[in-house]
Amino acid sequence: ITILRLSMGCSGLSFNSVPLPPVGTYQRSCEGGAHHRQRRSWVWNQFFVLEEYTGDEPLYVGKLHSDVDKGEGQVKYVLNGQGATSIFTIDENTGDIHATKRLDREEQAYYTLRAQARNRENNLPVEPESEFVIKVQDINDNEPKFLNGPYSARVPEMSPVGTSVVTVVATDADDPTYGNSARVIYSILEGQPYFSVEPKTGVVKTALPNMDREARDQYLLVIQAKDMVGQMGGLSGTTSVMVTLTDVNDNPPHFSRKSYQFSMSESLPVASVVAKIKTLDSDVGPNAEMEYRIVDGDGLGLFRITPDRDTQEGLITLQKGLDFETKSSYTLRVEVSNRNIDLRFLSLGPFSDTATVRLIVENVDEPPVFSLPLSKMLISEAAKVGTTIGTVSAHDPDSTNSPIRYSIDRNTDLERFFNIDATTGVISTAKPLDREVNAIHNITIFAMESLHPLQVGKCIILITVTDINDNAPVFAIEYETYLCESARPGQVIETISAMDRDEPQSGHRFFFSLTAEAAGNLNFTLRDNKDNTASVLTMRGGFQRHDQTMYRLPVLIMDGGSPALSSTNTLSIRVCDCDPDGAPQSCGSEASMLSAGLSTGALIAILACILTLLVLVLLIVTMRRRKKEPLILDEERDVRENIVRYDDEGGGEEDTEAFDMVALRNLKLVRESGGKTRRDVTPEVPSLFLSSRPPPDNGIFRDFIWDRLKEADVDASAPPYDSLQTYAFEGSGSAAESLSSLDSLSTDSEQNYDYLSDWGPRFKKLADLYGHSDDGNLLAS
Repeated sequence: ITILRLSMGCSGLSFNSVPLPPVGTYQRSCEGGAHHRQRRSWVWNQFFVLEEYTGDEPLYVGKLHSDVDKGEGQVKYVLNGQGATSIFTIDENTGDIHATKRLDREEQAYYTLRAQARNRENNLPVEPESEFVIKVQDINDNEPKFLNGPYSARVPEMSPVGTSVVTVVATDADDPTYGNSARVIYSILEGQPYFSVEPKTGVVKTALPNMDREARDQYLLVIQAKDMVGQMGGLSGTTSVMVTLTDVNDNPPHFSRKSYQFSMSESLPVASVVAKIKTLDSDVGPNAEMEYRIVDGDGLGLFRITPDRDTQEGLITLQKGLDFETKSSYTLRVEVSNRNIDLRFLSLGPFSDTATVRLIVENVDEPPVFSLPLSKMLISEAAKVGTTIGTVSAHDPDSTNSPIRYSIDRNTDLERFFNIDATTGVISTAKPLDREVNAIHNITIFAMESLHPLQVGKCIILITVTDINDNAPVFAIEYETYLCESARPGQVIETISAMDRDEPQSGHRFFFSLTAEAAGNLNFTLRDNKDNTASVLTMRGGFQRHDQTMYRLPVLIMDGGSPALSSTNTLSIRVCDCDPDGAPQSCGSEASMLSAGLSTGALIAILACILTLLVLVLLIVTMRRRKKEPLILDEERDVRENIVRYDDEGGGEEDTEAFDMVALRNLKLVRESGGKTRRDVTPEVPSLFLSSRPPPDNGIFRDFIWDRLKEADVDASAPPYDSLQTYAFEGSGSAAESLSSLDSLSTDSEQNYDYLSDWGPRFKKLADLYGHSDDGNLLAS
């Protein structure tokens, strides 16, 4: 036991620690006599206690003792601070300190506490409170851990020995400052002999040369980290490292065969792919990209070979058209090489390969071929019908050399201006041509094989119609010339120009003059400006609107063609009232209207209103006449077929029994007689239709209605729409007998109709018609 004793000249504290190496001395200085006390200065070191103590008894840490304590029991010891009473306890009599719980340095490495000696009786301190540290002593209870594992790494294939791959790091939670508990050594458990690891640094390196990705591209390594410098009894941890070999260009490309043969149709269009050549390369990505070229053969200008971007195959494409009759086969020598070459591996051999490709042309029945696919021809618009324009020529490219027949695609010559000789291909005019209507005709010529009509070739013919002088010049625009009343003699009132639909090669040249009839007028003259324009000038002044509102000046315009053509154009000149700046204010007949205060727009608006009123009046009269016209002519009405109208409303849409239209809609239906009554009345007397007599034959009614239907169908005066016609025909043998008021006076009817008065105001009219008179007979109205 090392006694940590306080050296004092007066009273003091001393501490005994656990059996550990001396850790220091606590000192206190005192000055003065026994009754004069100075402030003390303490210097403390820490106590040590082992972690992970597994004994049954509390672990002794150290002893607290004061020189004031004479062993008489007057002093007690008190412990405060981290873990006091919960982890660390002190015997207040002896000052012994014990640890009552198992400690873990990795959770807390030290505890700071305060010790003090107090008087037991009054609990006053006999010594000042002092602070000390209990440090937990480490043991090797934590294995190394790879916090970043598992690892993955990449290294190029064929790397030299010792190439660094990845660095692994293991962490040990034990105290690195005490013993070897945290000193780690690395080793490789799996992955030899391909890789190795540096024991102290954890750097994983390649251990074998020339590792080939094409043979094996991935390796799984197991790395161990062991503490205690790798000695027996140390703790260890492991991690895995997945090493992937990346590709380098260490394999040259080569063709799968040394010779290839392909067939192709002679009708293939240009840029078509005629063959695909497969090339093998064990590398991947950019290291497997290919370049192709044709190094020899008889189709150097006819074919081209390029790599496919996705598959890296060699694509042979056609650069020009094929002709079986000219050449039926081609032989090419092609070469393939890597685009990206690694100079380190050139010693392995040339990174290229060659192969022979034979291309066979297959014969097909081709359409006729024109000597020129596009031809241009000229024809004068003065050419007569049947004039030859030019000739086209086509031939059958096949060995059969079938005769050719020519025709014009009428979709390109809808007006049939041209004809073509079916045998010779001579194109001629079929109608007169007019350059001013259509200067260029674009027509398509068909050439068809006589032996194989489905084989048709075509070419384009551009026929340009050349110009002749067949159009006379006219005014360039429609001139509106105004003449101010204040115009002076010799004043230019208009400058005119001309246009001609012809297009002479030397350009237009127009000559202007007045006609012979107008040359002697005293009002206006014409001056040719020699630049295809002419000026109109006044010869006098004093023009007045009330004298003459408009003048017409005939102008003769002649062109410079051969032969020359001319036309007479009339220039209308209106006399106007102008402002001081010469701007016209009112001209001709408008002046009188303006003076009355009405403009042209106002007059038009008034006329429009009048027309609208007239139309409305006509519509109203027409509608009234239509309303007055009867649907059926009066002279054709039968007095026996009158309908008596009553102001009696039916039962609405629900009243389906008031009127039965079935007999009128279906003439073949025989209505069953019954005693149904109207819904809107509920008489207490028996129905008029209830009788013990047998019902009459309905055939009479059907015949009657059928006859009336035929009469209505042939009636020209009947309304042009479906109508309902009612007939008062009772027939013979009516179940209700006759209800006619005319017959009531001559019959001995015993029927009592007084109940009609009880049916309400709706049946008042019937009650008045059929009520009893004084002599008991029915009255007729």
